[in-house]
This record gives sequence, C-alpha cells and structure tokens, in this order.
Amino acid sequence: MSYQVLARKYRPSTFSEVVGQEHILKALENSIKHNKLHQAYIFSGTRGVGKTTIARVFAKCLNCQKGDMPQVEPCNECTACLEIKAGRHIEFLEVDAASRTGVDDMRELLESVQYKPANASYKIYLIDEVHMLSKSSFNALLKTLEEPPPHVIFLMATTEVEKVPKTVLSRCLQLNLKIIPENQIRDHVQSLLDLEKIKYDDESLALIASAAQGSIRDGLTLLDQAIAHGNGVLESDQVKALLGTIDQSYIIELVGHVAASDGDGAYLALNKITELNVEYEQVLKILISVFHKISLHQQLQDSEEAGIKQLAEGIDPQLIQLHYEIALNALSKFHVHPHPKQALELCILRMLAFQPISEAAAPKIEKKNSKLVSAQPIAPKKNVVEADEITRPKPKSEEVPAIEEPEEVIAVEDPSIPSELDMQSWNSIFNSLNLSMFVSQVFSEFEFVSFADSVLTLKKSDDLINPTEGLKTEFLEAISNELGQKISLTIESGEVIASPASLELEKAQNQLNQDKDALLENAAVKDILDSFGGKIIDESIKKVSP
Repeated sequence: MSYQVLARKYRPSTFSEVVGQEHILKALENSIKHNKLHQAYIFSGTRGVGKTTIARVFAKCLNCQKGDMPQVEPCNECTACLEIKAGRHIEFLEVDAASRTGVDDMRELLESVQYKPANASYKIYLIDEVHMLSKSSFNALLKTLEEPPPHVIFLMATTEVEKVPKTVLSRCLQLNLKIIPENQIRDHVQSLLDLEKIKYDDESLALIASAAQGSIRDGLTLLDQAIAHGNGVLESDQVKALLGTIDQSYIIELVGHVAASDGDGAYLALNKITELNVEYEQVLKILISVFHKISLHQQLQDSEEAGIKQLAEGIDPQLIQLHYEIALNALSKFHVHPHPKQALELCILRMLAFQPISEAAAPKIEKKNSKLVSAQPIAPKKNVVEADEITRPKPKSEEVPAIEEPEEVIAVEDPSIPSELDMQSWNSIFNSLNLSMFVSQVFSEFEFVSFADSVLTLKKSDDLINPTEGLKTEFLEAISNELGQKISLTIESGEVIASPASLELEKAQNQLNQDKDALLENAAVKDILDSFGGKIIDESIKKVSP
C-alpha cells in the first residue's frame, strides 16, 4: 500500500476528533440537537484550521442513517457516512470553486436543486474556496441562497471571506474559525507520533508547533518533512536544520552585546550566526521573539529561561521596546532588500546607533566603544567630553599669557566668533565640519532652527529617532572646534523642510536641470531629438572628465 500523508491519514471523522474550534462545534451541535438548521453556512479562516473537514463531518451528521433525525456525531458505519467520506454520495456535491468559477458551472450545479434527495434527508452542496467564484456565478447563486428548498443546505468554505459579496454573506450563517494554539498543535503532534511509534524529543515538538503558525495541516506537513529528514526519528537538531532556525542562545548573546553598545561583540556574535547558513529572515523573527519574551518577563516575571531573565534584569524596558520596533520595521521591509544579510546587519547597526529620547532609557549594562557603528572607524577621543557642553579649546599662540582664572576667558568676547547664525551660513558651516560618515549622515537630516547664546537648536522629523550620546558628542566637538566656543545642543521634533541633505539634493537637481536645458539648446542635440522623437533621460546626464 502506498504511503498516506499524516494530514490525510488522521483527518477527523467526528466532531470529537477536531483539534480546537470548540466555539464552532458547539454551535453546530446545538443547531442539530434543536433541529434549527440554517439554509447556508460559510466557514471562514486561515488555511489548515479545519474548514472543509468540519463541513464534511457536518454533512455526515445531517445525512447519517443511524436514526430518523440528524445526529450530533456521525456513526461512520452507515452507507451515507461511508459514501460521504469516500466522496461518492449522490446527494453530497463537493465543488472546488477555484477550478469551476464560471457562471455555466454554477447553473449546471443548481439544476438539481429543485429535486428532493432520493436516499438522504438533505441535498448538501459544499463549495470550497467560494471566494474564487466570478461575479456572475455569485449572482446566479444568490436567488437560490435566499429562498432554497427545505431539503437543500449549502456549505461554503473560504480563506478570504472579505472577497465574498455582502449580499451572499447576509444570506449565510457565518462561522469564523480561529488559528490553533501552539499547545494544542503540540499535543496533537505528540499523540500522532505515539500512534506511529516514532521517537521524538520535546524541543522538536515545540519547534514544529511554533513553525505551524496556527495551522494544524501545516504542522502535520512539517511533521512529515521532519520525519523524512531525520530518517524516521524526530530530533531537534534535524528539525532546526529543516526549518532554517538556530538555537536561541545565539540570539541572546547578540542582544546582550547590542544592549551594552558593544559593537565589536555584536559583530562577532553576528558572524557566528551567519556561519550557520541559516535563513536571515528567520533570525529576525527569533530576534523579535526574544525581545517579546524579555518584555513579558519585565512585566510578569514568568520566564524560566536563564538568558531571558538575565537580559530582562539588565536592560531598560524602553530600550527593549525601541529595539523591538527597529527589528519589526526591518522584517516588514526584508523582502524588498536586495541582500538579506545586509538587511540583518543594518538592523543591528540601527540598534547600536539609536536610543530612546528619554535619558532614563539608557541600558543599565556598562557601555563600551563600538567600531561597528560606522563604516569609517571614529578616531578615539583623547579628552573626555560632555555631550551637552564642550569647553573652548585653548589658543595655540604662545604670545598669549596664561590665565589662571577660567572665568576671565569666558568673559572676553571674540568679535570673529558669531553670536547668531542663519540657515544659509549654518549649511555652509555644516559642510565644512570634520565628521565621520555615519555622524554626517545622521545630522544632515536635521534642520537648523536657531543659534543664540551658544545654544544650537536643530529640528528632526518625527519619524527619526534621537541620536545616541556618542554621536552627539562627536558632533558637538566638531562644531565647537569650528566656532571656537562651548556649545549646547537642543533637538526639536517637527516638519523638516530645509536640512543640509535636502538642500544638497535640491542643489544637485537644479544643476541637473541647468545641464538639461543646456543640452536642449544645443543644435546637434535638438536635431537628433526631433529626427527620432527622442527625449533626454535625467540619469544619463553625467559630467565627462577632460
């Protein structure tokens, strides 16, 4: 006998065998007990949660020949039950709407509606993937659904109920199936393995239940794959290799280095992960899961994992929420990134570069210098510099006598030092600053607001996160050296119109327009364009070196 996949071999034949969906089963059982049957039912939910299976069991209950009335549970022994299970019962018509979408197919199906069943209580129509029907097919079905003969019951299943016309939904009893909880999938998989006498470990069950994502059929399909991959044995290492996942300890190590702003350690931890040849998208998902566990433990203190507990106690909750948002945003844009590895690396770089706006949100773990933040390593500072205030450098001239009281130096005003700046002069000063590439990119998105009384006020857009203290320090040191006085920095949030980056882009666009106009005024170019009906592509305009 040929091998039968587990999802088909152990498909439920009674309501009691269905995993989950108690709210649906209770409604159907009560309707049978009290003989209050609707003319049409529509089962909706994600794939593999039991829509078609429940509909078939319900059909067997309605036409079961064990008694004169419909049965709460089918006997699975009478002729009707056996024929419905085999798919050859003359009064049970199952149609795949995905392959029979035309109005002619629907009209052919409904031709026999008016005739009473010959050897059953009800004539039952099961339309699977009903949302695939055409508009004209729905219209043909509509009148029959509204006023069907008393011996006809329609059962419909769909994964996209929003595509079913409202006029059809209003004539149906809608039953929404839920995703199956992981613990129920795990218990079901375990019971099947016991029946099949296959060896397994607890971690393998947890991995398969998690990977099923609420679909019992997906879980059994993965189980078939895992059994074949492990040569008849279910081991966690084999399941991880099949699913492309890694041990959570690698992620915990990575999170610890990121929380401590240890760029070197984070880089090494990330290299360990990439050497395992795992799916980078899966790594991001596990990373998000770890942040979720940490956050839960910080609120509920319910985790038994030592690594999670240690991180939860050492990292500020606000920092966890920030890193969670960064990882979630990276996952949402993962499929548009041309290089998956780079997408993961940039996600980690963002976590190292940014921190919450609140100063209290800094991690409690001791921070270390990071070389991973910038593509060009930042030269180490010889002097300790405060983020909000940097002392004025000493004059280099040897003719100036030493002054014992620093207050007198501050009191002396240098006419060459500007007391105020405008936006134009600020952009010129910013472009002359000696900044690392990463710091320059961050602050180029900030708009100049004001500069007065040694207080520099910049504005960032609402979607940008405040830079870290390390980035502020380097920026303030550079601007203080440029202006020759101590500077305090204030960052506001709002709409940014004229940042150095946007002005540079505007300048480049204006230059491009000028170059384009010059080309259009060239007689030779005009002749070519007129002769061939061509146009100038902006991206093709480039300066040619002499």
